[in-house]
This record gives sequence, C-alpha cells and structure tokens, in this order.
Amino acid sequence: MTTNPELQSIVFPSFKDRVVIITGAGQGIGRVFAKAFAMARASVVIAERNENTAAAVAGEILKADGQALAVTTDIADPASIDEMVEIVEDQYGRIDVLINNAGIFSTLEMRPFEQIPLEEWEQVLRVNVTGQMLCARAVLPAMRRAKWGRIINMSSGAVALGRPGYLHYIVSKAALIGMSRSMARELGPDNITVNAILPGATFTEIERKTITPQQKERIIAMQCVTRAETPEDLVGSAMFLASEASAFITGQVINADGGATHT
Repeated sequence: MTTNPELQSIVFPSFKDRVVIITGAGQGIGRVFAKAFAMARASVVIAERNENTAAAVAGEILKADGQALAVTTDIADPASIDEMVEIVEDQYGRIDVLINNAGIFSTLEMRPFEQIPLEEWEQVLRVNVTGQMLCARAVLPAMRRAKWGRIINMSSGAVALGRPGYLHYIVSKAALIGMSRSMARELGPDNITVNAILPGATFTEIERKTITPQQKERIIAMQCVTRAETPEDLVGSAMFLASEASAFITGQVINADGGATHT
C-alpha cells in the first residue's frame, strides 16, 4: 500500500514536537489532560496559578519520562499571561495547542443570582471569560507564524441545562461557546481552529461541598451513560480537537456529558 503522509497523520495522529499549553493544569481535568498529552509525546506546559501544584504535575510527567514545563500563571493578569508565553517561546520556539481549562467553579457557593456579590460576579467573568480571551490572544503570534494552531475552550454542559444557583458560572461558560464560534471565523484563514468542549458533572479530586451524594445520584440518572464522569472521559475529545484528525472542524461544540444533554 502506498503511504499517504496526510492520511497517516489523521489515522495515527502524533503530538511529537507539539507544544500544548493547558491552563489550570495543577489539578482536576487539567492535570489529567497534561499527563495524557505528555504520554502522547507532546511537550506540555502547565500554566497554573498555584506554583506547588504546577510543579507537582510537572514532576509526575518528568518522572514518567515525559516533557513538561510548569509556569506560574494567573490568567486574570495580562502581564502574567504574556510572561508565560514568552517563557514557552524561549523554551520551545513554538506554541501549537492552547487548552483554556482554568476557571472558577468549585469554590463558588450556590445561591440565587440576586444574592451573588457583585465582586464575585465580576471575578468569575474576569477569569472564566476575559482570561480565556487573553490567553488566546497571547498565543496568536506563534500560531500565525506557523500557520497552524488549535484552541480548545472548556465550557460546560450545565449551559444547556440552565442550572440554577450558579448564574455567573453559567453565563461565563455560555460566553465561551460564542467566543469559540466568533474566534473560529476570525482565525480560520490562519489555519487555526477554535472549538469548545462541554463536560458534564465531572468528579475529580477537587472537593465539591455543594454536591451531596443524593445530588450526585440525580446527576448520573440524567445521563444516558449511567456512571460518574471522570476527567479521563474528556481526554479523547481534547486529543481529537488538538490533532490533525479535526483539521476541518472549527467553531463547534462537543457535548461530553454522557448524554445528559442533546444540543
């Protein structure tokens, strides 16, 4: 059989020599993403505000003979993002994939929207929306030079449910869907795709005080796949959107919620 290099890269996607930035990768979904992409031979950048957790994840990857770089990053601070991108470019000379994973959720208390403090509302939007835009903007020069890039925004399946008690969070995650679609229009000519993943209720090592065992059972019962969702359930979607296999897919959303929603 004659080898077709283009088909080869689709059927057997490789992340060797790819540089993947994952924000908020010191714990939860981001941590699993970082380890998965490192296993796929990517050079992984853990852009995380918590210096200790970032270093711990990088250490796990390096111990397993993977490539990782921990960079303390506050995505609410444009200067911190710019510094992170400068470090990555100095280290690797390229940026191929950005996974906008960092966000505020687990520390939020459920409450009616009229009781959400304005300061908390603005902080959630600053991190969950503005921070994602700032990160995407910062990696653009490198992606445009290469005429290749993947931006993946982590939204939430809760947007389709209109979940009460977290209006600021739901608004922020809904904004990422519109952001992904608009960015896709702007960046398509540069061969940069922009898509969003909508996870369901994903249970990680991060404590969620607002979820009782009874609520967890109700969440699982809503799904077609009736088991708890884990970060590993999201890895396939992220790797697909980051690879050559999704080269002609942009401005789209993937619901990875076990069938809890159908949009």
